[in-house]
Amino acid sequence: MSSQNTKSSGMMKKYKLVFLGEQGVGKTSLITRFMYDTFNSQYAATIGIDFLSKTMYLDDKTIRLQLWDTAGQERFRSLIPSYMRDSNVAVVVYDISSKKSFEAIDKWVEDVKLERGSNVIIVIVGNKNDLNDSRQVTADEAELTAKKLGASIFFETSTKTGHNVKLLFKKIAQLLPEFEDSENSQSMNDHDNSQVIDVAGDEGVQDESSCQC
Repeated sequence: MSSQNTKSSGMMKKYKLVFLGEQGVGKTSLITRFMYDTFNSQYAATIGIDFLSKTMYLDDKTIRLQLWDTAGQERFRSLIPSYMRDSNVAVVVYDISSKKSFEAIDKWVEDVKLERGSNVIIVIVGNKNDLNDSRQVTADEAELTAKKLGASIFFETSTKTGHNVKLLFKKIAQLLPEFEDSENSQSMNDHDNSQVIDVAGDEGVQDESSCQC
């Protein structure tokens, strides 16, 4: 048995990603696009908490992402802190065509920090990039807010077109403890032009309307 197979057959590391944000911003669609590369235009509100998992093969390692989809409605808000407690990544989503959903991300990030302190990767995602004609939040404004809130990553995505969704999860994977050391040494050689980890054979993904804070 090769050393690679030996590593793969060892204990698989699991990382918990919690998706947060107001109702209707596209948290479920973001997960669905990543999991199945599909988009459903018929909106259905998440009730309580949903859970999905996906195995990712990166270099010679295998990890499992546990994706926790939370409801945006106020009546479910009290359930969410308990799901944040052991999370590795908090993905806070807003709708670029809704200023109200963007203004709410401060509170979501505050809730994350109350539960996790600095022991969590914070990711800010501006979804519905395809609604650019109805945009109420500029990418520059969102990037500045993401930096102010201490986010490690800011991206604009479109779950309808698939824009930047796979790249978003690749960037998240690069920051996970399992890969951080190897990626840091890579970035010392490549400076800012870091190589994106290929998760799903999606070479040539365009890194548009996005930045790593």
